[in-house]
Amino acid sequence: MNCINKLIVITMLFSLFSCSEDKKTEKEDFVFQTEQFDDVKILRYQVPNFENLTIKQKEFIYYLYEAALSGKDILFDQNYKYNLFVKRSIENIINTYNGDINSAEYKEFIIYAKKIWFSNGIHHHYSNDKFQPEFSETFFSSLIDNSDKSKFPLIDNQSFDEYKEFIAKIIFDKSIAPKKVCQDNGVDIVKNSAVNFYENVSQKEVEDYYNKLIDNNDLTPISYGLNSKLVKENGKIVEKIWKVGGMYSNAIEKIVYWLEKATTVAENDQQKQSLLKLVEYYKTGDLKKFDEYSILWLQDTASLVDVVNGFIEVYADPMGKRGTFESMVSLRDIDASKRAKTISENAKWFEENLPIDNVYKKEEVKGVTAKVINVVVESGDASPATPIGVNLPNADWIRKDYGSKSVTIGNIVYAYDQASKSSGSLEEFMYNKEDIEMAKKWGSIASNIHTDLHEIIGHGSGQLKKGVADPSQTLKNYASPLEETRAELVGLYFLADKKMIDLKLLESPEVAKVAYNNYITNGLLKQLVRIKPDNTIQQAHMRARQLIAKWAYELGKAENVIEKKTKEGKTYFVINDYEKLRTVFGKQLKEIQRIKSEGDFNAGKNLIENYAVNVDKEIHKEVLERWSKLKIAPYAGFINPELQPVIKDGKIIDIEISYPKDFKTQMINYSKHYSLLPVIN
Repeated sequence: MNCINKLIVITMLFSLFSCSEDKKTEKEDFVFQTEQFDDVKILRYQVPNFENLTIKQKEFIYYLYEAALSGKDILFDQNYKYNLFVKRSIENIINTYNGDINSAEYKEFIIYAKKIWFSNGIHHHYSNDKFQPEFSETFFSSLIDNSDKSKFPLIDNQSFDEYKEFIAKIIFDKSIAPKKVCQDNGVDIVKNSAVNFYENVSQKEVEDYYNKLIDNNDLTPISYGLNSKLVKENGKIVEKIWKVGGMYSNAIEKIVYWLEKATTVAENDQQKQSLLKLVEYYKTGDLKKFDEYSILWLQDTASLVDVVNGFIEVYADPMGKRGTFESMVSLRDIDASKRAKTISENAKWFEENLPIDNVYKKEEVKGVTAKVINVVVESGDASPATPIGVNLPNADWIRKDYGSKSVTIGNIVYAYDQASKSSGSLEEFMYNKEDIEMAKKWGSIASNIHTDLHEIIGHGSGQLKKGVADPSQTLKNYASPLEETRAELVGLYFLADKKMIDLKLLESPEVAKVAYNNYITNGLLKQLVRIKPDNTIQQAHMRARQLIAKWAYELGKAENVIEKKTKEGKTYFVINDYEKLRTVFGKQLKEIQRIKSEGDFNAGKNLIENYAVNVDKEIHKEVLERWSKLKIAPYAGFINPELQPVIKDGKIIDIEISYPKDFKTQMINYSKHYSLLPVIN
């Protein structure tokens, strides 16, 4: 199960948010969007009140910042075995090429490089499809010939000609590693996925390997496979553990170095013990240590500074087991956290009022904490494309016995909103003028509340039936989209509950209507702009949105709950009865929870395959045409702030923060300072 919400949405933080100025141009308005290329726009975010922190707090953040960036190349290698090989080759061309950098093909080459940096590899970060260059193979050969040949990453004693032929195949041959993660039904999803998590093993061999290890009666199971690569060597299947002395050791040693320095200036003993346990886990690779760390981490609710650092995300593994590296370093937004706190304090009420079978409700709700944070830096699978909400840890038994920690990332949400004003998408895809006006008035808070409910209550709710194994084992490749479906439905169901107004979380019932309008429109229309013609939906969150919207449309057909309409040749989906739609969401949630709790693979598979995967080709074509007129990139990612220590007499006396404006420059600087791994791992 993966509980990091990778929804990239247009939303806005509360009016309490205040932003610091760009340090280098204090009299200028802060520039949130710096460029747009292909289907991506590059944004920046600010870190409010960083300058007001104590020197000790700034030093602590700086060490965590370095630990975060030290692991960033791990994700490139996890995403595909030859990603670092391609990345270092491209960066050498950018650094040493002595030809014409103003030619049309060179500009296309730079766009290709940016796409690789943005997606942490040669596959699209959302569709998982391999990028196809817009420059010729002949031109690429000339780039190599006119760059410093001594700095290209030749492997396995390649001659230079062999190197050129090999990298050209990796980049230009469509049949090589065509999809990063394959979730297609009826094929071996392990062998058909390019991710570097498996070698010489089949899907069945992976399933058999873990079936022998996992005890379904174990009430505190480790997250099998979370921190390893599964390979067959000399006919025997073994795990290559990601730890100090194991796979990725060079980068992990640096992560540990900076984490150990951070423990010397931690805010309190709880935080220090948490980081020491994380270091112990990195040194040993022992997943029991990771569980111990997770418990200590979620129990640290007093610290102003927080960090996520580790192998967390499981979306990139077709089997839903292996975690990609990511890190977030953040500051708690004290004022904005009040709303999240209200939701978490009422977690027991939400659990008791879930429209699911009582046997699948938690008898006791423990340790649900929530806050709004402002990130200082993000790395790995959280960057450049970032979540807006996080709920961790992932282990179901830890959630049940100890609780979870949920956050909304305030400065990221605010930056999205500032960069996306007046896009015209509401007018293009909403049928009624009244719905458009409601969305403009309440859209920001509707998105925020839904995210909070999704993360705090959704991922933190429900329980497995006794004797049911971890969902990644029972539901396999359908576990992640089904879990996101469950969390989404929890948020949708409770948004329209009177309790939300009683708790003063919503001012008006119209907020729920806006959330419902946006969700159905997004699930059936707008999100299709992220899919190329004739492709299916592969990404877990997108599958969840279409599953909910398409299934709800069908379930409500008899009573015309959602109506498909056309106006001026354009398709719209209009909600006619919001209360009945809420009832539909409740029915969906009940079934999804049953599927997860019982590990009903066939039922989960049928829902995903029937509702979440295939796209209506006519509607898809229409949506792409409508969206193209708006000239909006459907994806966004961020340039990180940069931290620089001020040192006097060998001691750090301050940490300066700056907000760079050029994506390419930051990526080249990262390569210079954090290329800690060999090109093949």
